[in-house]
Amino acid sequence: MVSFLCWRELLRGQEARSPAIVIPSYWSTDTDSVCSQMGQGLWRVARNQQLQHQGYSGQGYLTREHGRRFATNSISNTSHRKQAQGGIDIYHLLKTRKSKEQEGFINLEMLPPELSFTILSYLNATDLCLASCVWQDLANDELLWQGLCKSTWGHCSIYNKNPPLGFSFRRLYMQLDEGSLTFNANPEEGVNYFMSKGILDDSPREIAKFIFCTRTLNWKKLRLYLDERRDVLDDLVTLHNFRNQFLPNALREFFRHIHAPEERGEYLETLITKFSHRFCACNPDLMRELGLSPDAVYVLCYSLILLSIDLTSPHVKNKMSKREFIRNTRRAAQNISEDFVGHLYDNIYLIGHVAA
Repeated sequence: MVSFLCWRELLRGQEARSPAIVIPSYWSTDTDSVCSQMGQGLWRVARNQQLQHQGYSGQGYLTREHGRRFATNSISNTSHRKQAQGGIDIYHLLKTRKSKEQEGFINLEMLPPELSFTILSYLNATDLCLASCVWQDLANDELLWQGLCKSTWGHCSIYNKNPPLGFSFRRLYMQLDEGSLTFNANPEEGVNYFMSKGILDDSPREIAKFIFCTRTLNWKKLRLYLDERRDVLDDLVTLHNFRNQFLPNALREFFRHIHAPEERGEYLETLITKFSHRFCACNPDLMRELGLSPDAVYVLCYSLILLSIDLTSPHVKNKMSKREFIRNTRRAAQNISEDFVGHLYDNIYLIGHVAA
């Protein structure tokens, strides 16, 4: 009877917690059947509670766990695909790099000679010397070094002579480079070096041609040399062709080859005088049409130089106007037309200094 009461209290407690539990109405028959039925009922209650608990929490856990695993698998698959894709890219890169390393540089000796020489002709002297370590026969070809010599030093007396025995344009390039460096340090010694090597003849005309076709000479040293060698300067001026050129543009070209001195003096007057005569000699029809003479061109050149300084100098605040330039220029040269002088002003105003 004690056990029956205990079972009864237990079932009531379970009923209070779970409304789904139903206590059978035949539990009060005899003790053995009641105990047997209550045992089965208790087992069912416990089992139902366990299933309900698993259905509530376990199912949610399984659902969350399943979602987490699905998300993890998705991320893992995505990461795996990215890694696989990146691995493929790296593989191709490594494969391409390996193939390039195996192939190495293009062998110019396997190409047609015309194509190989065209490729090497884009190299300077330093790079061509380095290329000769790999392609000795191609990089040491005389045609390549002849092109380098003539592209840097356009005129040399030795170009028009029969080359002596054992002559090499590569050696000539080294001598020309050495002579240019010597000239930039001491012009007289540089010219003597060229003559001692047979590169230049001892002639003002040949020296003037060499200077006119060379761009590696220091313009300050060249100005000092031409100031001392007026015979070379005369021949150098005659090498310019100013035909059909506008006066300011012709003056710019002249001072691009023969640099003007920094200060006004006898050398500047000499340069302008020689330019004026050469410009008139190159444009006789224009001089007759405009009524200009070498003296008038001389005046115009000085006016252009002064106007260039006035318009480009930051120290001059009140710039000369076009009307002032026309008035001042026509006072010095009355035969010059007003329109022509106005065009001169426009050229300096738009393009800039004539002796910069």
